[in-house]
Amino acid sequence: MKLAQSDLALIAKYDQPGPRYTSYPTALHFSGEADQSALLKGTVEDDGPLSLYFHIPYCESLCWFCGCHTIITKAHGRADGYLDLLEKEVALFRSRLRPDREVVQVHFGGGTPNFLDPGQIARLGRLINDNFTFGDDVEFGVEMDPRRLTREHLASFREIGANRTSFGVQDCNPEVQKAIHRVQPGENNRDAIKWLRELGFGSFNIDLIYGLPLQTVKSFGETLDEVIGYHPDRFAVFNYAHVPNLKPAQKILERATLPTPELKLQLLQLIIEKLTSAGYIYIGMDHYARADDELAVAQGNRTLQRNFQGYSTKAGVEICGFGVSSISQTAGAYRQNLKAEEAYRASLEAGELPVDRGYVLTDDDRIRRETIMRMMCDLGLDYGDMSTRLGIDFEAYFSEALSGLDGMVDDGLIERVSGGLSITDLGRLFIRNVAMHFDAYIGVHRNRYSRTV
Repeated sequence: MKLAQSDLALIAKYDQPGPRYTSYPTALHFSGEADQSALLKGTVEDDGPLSLYFHIPYCESLCWFCGCHTIITKAHGRADGYLDLLEKEVALFRSRLRPDREVVQVHFGGGTPNFLDPGQIARLGRLINDNFTFGDDVEFGVEMDPRRLTREHLASFREIGANRTSFGVQDCNPEVQKAIHRVQPGENNRDAIKWLRELGFGSFNIDLIYGLPLQTVKSFGETLDEVIGYHPDRFAVFNYAHVPNLKPAQKILERATLPTPELKLQLLQLIIEKLTSAGYIYIGMDHYARADDELAVAQGNRTLQRNFQGYSTKAGVEICGFGVSSISQTAGAYRQNLKAEEAYRASLEAGELPVDRGYVLTDDDRIRRETIMRMMCDLGLDYGDMSTRLGIDFEAYFSEALSGLDGMVDDGLIERVSGGLSITDLGRLFIRNVAMHFDAYIGVHRNRYSRTV
């Protein structure tokens, strides 16, 4: 796919703040006034499968582009006290959970999960295995920083059941790496991949970011050539979210040259061309997978899901978040833990779950959440199928939103097909903008989102 001059003109029209839709409504709508019993209702009453998320917030140094909740320290012993707190949180959570619920997915994020030393990793594994029942074929993924990874780290993660890894690479160009305060020689990446293959991990993912300072089409093309040579099973290539009002360290990046929206779209075009030419399927916003990967298979079967961890094959699971800032999701609510470590500790030592804020979905929220998720997973909408799924007359319910898409049809982003709509190849570049038409809250907090292009 090549961008024509007329396509580049669409940037000015559609480059605006908008959500990434890992949830609907987004986390900006969570409130500290939400009733905690309502936030926990699904956890207490439901009997479906679970997805466990553990947030390890520690990093030895700050990457200036980072939008995650992190604690910068080189004191690795600090993690022992944090594991004490995770034990308290799991015990409080288990007391509210029906005993027969199975875990089908585990994810460690951060921060840097491999900030933990091998002994601390083993301790976290015992905590999980002693408190939860696992189903068959559990997906157990860990985000890792190759700069500070050893073979012993990977062996410990493998011993506690991890079978998937995600390596943060971001960019291979040395000048870009200096500009973002993340110097990472290619040797780090190659060693990590060699070790995980030796240890029998089933799958690995490479994370990249486009839109960083000093990136050019030529330099990022070289980065893509290098990482394609690593032969990962999946790629996650994120559009850099520049929100210095929320993450002040990002202001430092403005000292260098940030790519223009036009260049960012050219970079995205390059990403799609190179990865699809190398045999990867464009799953949707940010994500690419080999044709035989379960994400690609799920997309073909129209069973793909999207949540706080990105795209997933696990439908109908409750996401249970542990640790500072972690987010949980039931069928009817979201809740987020306290972000400050001291407040998190105080809550647990008082015998209380460390919930800071949350949101209980209305019936309209559930309808819109499913609509946005299906469009971002299926790259289109089947009105009849959506009517059956949601128990509504879909075209009547969304008549205003659907008629509002006429301009996107004229611009070649959407095609109206029999009984539905389909996102075009060009439209995939603007899929967040398409989704915003179905968002009842898009005017609220709008300027706090990153830009869509």
